[in-house]
Amino acid sequence: MPFPIRRALLLGGAAFAGFQGLPASSALAQQAATTLPEVTVTAPSPIVRRHTAPPARPAPRVAAPARQRGPAPAEAQPVVAQPAAPLPGTLPIVTDQFATVTVVPNEEIRRSGGGTLGDLLNNKPGITGSSYAPGASSRPIIRGLDVNRVSIIENGIGSNGASDLGEDHFVPIDPLATNQVEVIRGPATLRYGSTAIGGVVSATNNRIPDALPPCAQPFQSYGLPTKAPVIGGAPGCMNAEVRTSVSSVDRGVEGAVLLDAAGKNVAVHADVYGRNASDYNVPSYPYAQPGLPFNGRQPNSAATAAGASVGGSYLFDGGFIGASITQNNSIYRIPGVEGSQVGTRIDAKQTKFNAKGEYRPDTAAIDAIRFWVGATDYKHNEIGQATAGDPTTDGVRQTFTNREQEGRLEVQLTPFNAGFAAVTTAVGVQASHQELNAPSPDNVGSPINGLFDPNKNTKVAGYVFNELRFTETTKAQVAGRIEHVDLSGMTPSAIPELFDLNADPNAIGASVAQSRSFTPKSFSLGLIQALPWGLSASITGQYVERAPKPAELFSRGGHDATETFDIGNPNLGIETAKSIELGLRRAEGPFRFEITAYYTKFSGFIYRRLTGNTCDDASCVDPATGTLELNQAIYSQRDATFKGGEFQSQLDVAQLYGGTWGIENQFDIVRATFADGTNVPRIPPMRVGGGLFWRDANWLTRINLLHAFAQNDVAQIAETTTPGYNLLRAEVSYRTKLDPNAWGAREMLVGLVGNNLLNENIRNSVSYSKDNVLMPGIGVRAFANLKF
Repeated sequence: MPFPIRRALLLGGAAFAGFQGLPASSALAQQAATTLPEVTVTAPSPIVRRHTAPPARPAPRVAAPARQRGPAPAEAQPVVAQPAAPLPGTLPIVTDQFATVTVVPNEEIRRSGGGTLGDLLNNKPGITGSSYAPGASSRPIIRGLDVNRVSIIENGIGSNGASDLGEDHFVPIDPLATNQVEVIRGPATLRYGSTAIGGVVSATNNRIPDALPPCAQPFQSYGLPTKAPVIGGAPGCMNAEVRTSVSSVDRGVEGAVLLDAAGKNVAVHADVYGRNASDYNVPSYPYAQPGLPFNGRQPNSAATAAGASVGGSYLFDGGFIGASITQNNSIYRIPGVEGSQVGTRIDAKQTKFNAKGEYRPDTAAIDAIRFWVGATDYKHNEIGQATAGDPTTDGVRQTFTNREQEGRLEVQLTPFNAGFAAVTTAVGVQASHQELNAPSPDNVGSPINGLFDPNKNTKVAGYVFNELRFTETTKAQVAGRIEHVDLSGMTPSAIPELFDLNADPNAIGASVAQSRSFTPKSFSLGLIQALPWGLSASITGQYVERAPKPAELFSRGGHDATETFDIGNPNLGIETAKSIELGLRRAEGPFRFEITAYYTKFSGFIYRRLTGNTCDDASCVDPATGTLELNQAIYSQRDATFKGGEFQSQLDVAQLYGGTWGIENQFDIVRATFADGTNVPRIPPMRVGGGLFWRDANWLTRINLLHAFAQNDVAQIAETTTPGYNLLRAEVSYRTKLDPNAWGAREMLVGLVGNNLLNENIRNSVSYSKDNVLMPGIGVRAFANLKF
């Protein structure tokens, strides 16, 4: 018999996604029963289970197994919606979270086909990608904030590669093996640490199953108790999915196979993926000062990636426990003038072990206990020629290693009625340990042996979330976090801003051990108010402190892939951010929209600034005396202000040929300045876009134009202006159920996507390599997704 098209809702996953102690109001519950199914947002609020409500066919709501607890009112029992992705092309708006949440559902990931999380999210309001190596290394930048202010997690545990140490480093999470991506800002980010001031990018998949896969027989048929966290499943169940695509702009091919199986109360998952792409096409010569032959492609931009994972879970009365092991490998080239001349490429490997679990004890005080554990062994080599044009000198120029362990334990207390409000509380502890190293064979025996010597970063933190439901339409959240951070490493006793080791070997002082300790504290407060016409208004305030990271403290050497000579500052102090965000959203009806405004004041904002000096691996000299290969970059600290806003909307205009046609648009802007009025470097430009769509139950067609204005608000030193551009995209896709007896598969999604159809020269203002690297030119991507 064919398996159901969609998986049954995973109670364990929903509980992990957000605590369910406070329900929607009875009015909202009645409305949900008569309108449209919801998309479950799986991270990261530990109290509120959040939904979106885009147009889709009605589906029944299913009560989750739950016990009545303590003094909480009866209507406060969690209610679980039958899962259903939105119809293709609909705009998922999250209305009951305290700050903006961007959701990229599974089907949109399949249609978009980004090779990295930065590529996937690049055109979402308020989000850009770092685009250092498009298609291979692009990390999300949220509201102008990147690396150490944006946390990237997979299934609740950090990605734990080296992408926060350099823009050329890939994020070891591949969209090919991902089922949903969410970007969360605001109070919920405190769950993951103070390095998420800008937001959390959360990727989820089924590598650690938290329910049995759906099958024809009910789970009661083999004796599991009714309160086990599953809805469906049977012995011998297996589901399979194949994802594949080809692209013209880079002659790229990618594919993935995913398997989910179950027997009795054990669920297992396995997946394998791979991608290969050649140098991608660009409209014109990519360099500001041409110096290499041009064949219509961005030189040195090819990339390959491959990975595999296997995991399993044991489901028992009231919970589950599971683990997975994942391997991520990537070999990609670094585009740019120097990268092309010396053939710079990165060979990266990561082995990651993750475990998570949940237990709902039959007690009056505790509703649920959950844990997440991860351990990572990461290494990459930066390879290239020591002398341009001399292949005999080709070899490893720099190595990065990261061994990291992380664990988090949360306890959700039983909701109780405090009289003035229904209160749900969640408390958690988190600990992590990181060991980093970046040696360089070129500099063995010199005062500078690599970017930094071995260093350690140990954190222990506790946090608490309290949600108060005052009425059926008014909720508040109060949250706090305290961390203790210990950092140790080696740093030169003296580093002048201008130096030449050839002339003065003692310009850099002897290395000395450094140890720093910090205790950052953070606090947040949020309020949500339901309004007429399906509107939801929110306001949040945050006070967040962040300790410096090892690279900001201990760097003092050349980084060939980024063409920078990085100099850390061991005297950096805690960075403090005070922010406020206002939001108004509507997720139902023919007109869906979200508008957000924010203001953040940083005290002691830590940033890497280019000085305008140039260096080689041995010396930094003033440009007046010579121009060498690396740009000097120093970590500094100044007060700064970030402010901006985002808007997106979608209007269903009318019915046409059995489907719905409509209009969509978006807008975002961020302005970032230091206290003296000068500009913070590498800030995204203002963007505005819009387009038309037509969809029915099977087809989606869309055409969209995004205009980025010129970015002229640049840093005073070593940053150039960036011209604006127009990005035209069009897509058509078809989704249908199939007869497994005739086709083998039970569901199919196929489509074509055209990107940069105007074939414009597009430079990304946030990229360090923008003057030498163009974004891909005109291209068409064909994709197919089959479920068995």
